[in-house]
Amino acid sequence: MGESLDPSVLSRLASLRPDWTRTIAARRAAAGALVVLAGVAAVRSDPHGDQTDIVVAARDLSPGVELTAADVQLEKRSAATLPDGSTTNVDDVVGATLAGPARRGEVLTDVRLLGPRLAQSAAGPDARIVPLHLADTALLDLVRPGDVVDVLAASDDDTEPRVVATDAIVVLVSEKPKGPGGAAARVLLVALPAHAANDVAGATLLQTVTLTFH
Repeated sequence: MGESLDPSVLSRLASLRPDWTRTIAARRAAAGALVVLAGVAAVRSDPHGDQTDIVVAARDLSPGVELTAADVQLEKRSAATLPDGSTTNVDDVVGATLAGPARRGEVLTDVRLLGPRLAQSAAGPDARIVPLHLADTALLDLVRPGDVVDVLAASDDDTEPRVVATDAIVVLVSEKPKGPGGAAARVLLVALPAHAANDVAGATLLQTVTLTFH
């Protein structure tokens, strides 16, 4: 007679025996999931744990403005995302001149303000910033911060213009003041190494100045 197809009581009991290998793996997986959930709960319980107050623009700002307390504010930002040169003290930026336009909420770092850090970042460790009043004020509508230009100067006589400095970095173009004569009052600031900056500053005292663009 052939072997019975019905499983015996012993075989049924054997099939109910747990697979210890799978049971241990399941326990380890469950323990790992609990650790992850605990970490998520800790982060959610303290959402500001890794944040700090940082100075940002309180509204859209134009280049060349002298910052007031109404122009800036403190906002909480993730400490891991803060750029170098940012500050947590509003007094550090009040009274400084903004080198370029800034959007509301933008972090105001040291290179966004006129000063030694901006000059160094643009033209090296001994850099200076020089103001220029251009003979052709229409150029001020074309030049932008970050442009590289050469500075040329010419006397009122018929002598050929000469190149006073090369590779100047534009750091600020002032906006046109309202009212008549506004264009003449506009100024362009460029960053240059100290020696070249002094040459340019001296040339502007007696000669008209213009630019060529790279």
